[in-house]
Amino acid sequence: MNYIELFAGCGGLSLGLESEGFKLLFANELSPMAAETYAYNLLGQDISNGLGDAPNVLWLRSQYPRTAGKRRLSENPNTHIPPNMSYSDLTDEGGRKCDLPRGSLLVGSILELNKIVSSKNWNKQFRQLLGEDEVDVVSGGPPCQSFSMAGLRQKANSRNSLPWAFAEFVSKFKPKIAVLENVTGILRAFTNEDQRYFAWYEVAKAFSMEGYIPLCLHVNAKFIGAAQNRPRFIMLAFRRDLVEPLIKNLPTYSAKALTQGLHFSEMIRTHSESLEYGYLDYHDVNNRGSLGGIFSESPLCHLATNLIGEGFVGVKEAIDDLEPGGEPASDYVERINSLLLPPKERVKLKHGLAGSPMQHERRQNSLKVQSRFRLYQMLRDLTKRDPDHAKNIATYLRKGDESLLELSALRALSAIGPWKPIDGGPQIEGIRPERLIAEIKCLRTRKQTQRALSADNPAPAALSIPDDACHYREGITRTLTVREMARIQSFPDWFAFRSKVTTGGLLRKFQVPQYTQVGNAVPPLLGKAIGKTCREFLELISE
Repeated sequence: MNYIELFAGCGGLSLGLESEGFKLLFANELSPMAAETYAYNLLGQDISNGLGDAPNVLWLRSQYPRTAGKRRLSENPNTHIPPNMSYSDLTDEGGRKCDLPRGSLLVGSILELNKIVSSKNWNKQFRQLLGEDEVDVVSGGPPCQSFSMAGLRQKANSRNSLPWAFAEFVSKFKPKIAVLENVTGILRAFTNEDQRYFAWYEVAKAFSMEGYIPLCLHVNAKFIGAAQNRPRFIMLAFRRDLVEPLIKNLPTYSAKALTQGLHFSEMIRTHSESLEYGYLDYHDVNNRGSLGGIFSESPLCHLATNLIGEGFVGVKEAIDDLEPGGEPASDYVERINSLLLPPKERVKLKHGLAGSPMQHERRQNSLKVQSRFRLYQMLRDLTKRDPDHAKNIATYLRKGDESLLELSALRALSAIGPWKPIDGGPQIEGIRPERLIAEIKCLRTRKQTQRALSADNPAPAALSIPDDACHYREGITRTLTVREMARIQSFPDWFAFRSKVTTGGLLRKFQVPQYTQVGNAVPPLLGKAIGKTCREFLELISE
């Protein structure tokens, strides 16, 4: 089984697919920083000191020659470079095509890649890469910030065109299955004047117009064993000529779902892009009663291995062993450190993780931030005991109106446990409400997504920058390390994140440092579940 990975990021989805036996034809990623991590872990090629020993890492276009590989790693990939001032690793100095090794990483824009693939000569070159094989899977997660409920939802954002670029690419290579992963926000309507616009529905229409039958799903990584409450949209799109034989081999409910997709695609042939909303359903793992068992039968069962709603992996299971005095590594840690490798590699790894995991350097937060994080920990615990009082204090933090504060809420908060003063002095048991309110007034912030993690629950989905969340332990008032975030996302300890740790200011517009790489990634356990699902669908197709 082979695959092409678009919008590859640091490699979470690829890691999961390869653990299920898929072999990479080539991958594409825009960010040089994320590409560095992908190359290191998936291709075994270190490009941090140049490209001399990395024949499989190729830039589609750069303002620097290949000999200046280190400079390429820090360039803005969104910068327009005139053709006569650019360098491409796909051609030599005389403009002749260079060989494209199997298992390559192509660094650059999907829009640029589509132009290259559309070129008659280069299309032939890519076909030679395949040999006699068909492409089994083209997968990827287009950048999703403008669809995200955590950010600004912008219908006109240029990044919203990338799923359509994905569909265009699929039309060139005609894989058996296309897999598109995105944030759950893609399911919610954009409102444009008096019209409602459903991005997922429009994406399904785009793939249908290219001859693919969509099966749209709303899943959650926590149901697959990740330590994160991470809902995701997944569209499996099957090539039209394979669907009717596939339907015959599927159980009843899954066959019905795919049959609906087939009817939807036939309507698209007639109505094209003008087909109004309402002719295709998405299937939600949280709405099991009305699904008729779609996630409990057929290959889709791998996308929801725990539908009982019990036994989710909590944050403590994922990261507690990383702290001095913490509990031994849990079954979850052992699982992600072994299952996310092809079987032949697991034996090598079994005794190879001694010592401290990589990239677990604790961040040094200011005294004020530490005090704020302690407040979040106390509010988390107060919510469990007295949600009304916790809500009262949270409302004050959001609005800043001191008249809203209730004395009883402050007393309830002070009874939770020791307070960590802003001045860094000794912790205070039973802090007086008068002093507590004085300190809380200094801790208000515009950051509304910050929270303290809960030891026994999966982490929230919005973890992409260092200060999104703080540790769950009372005595640890700091943000998470890269490795802690990676554990929560289900990355194994041997997976090394490359490039700078974090960034800020205007650089955030194009740089993708380690924290962002983790936060943007498809959780590898989810990638593995997608791989199992695709493998079994391919087996049904070949019957």
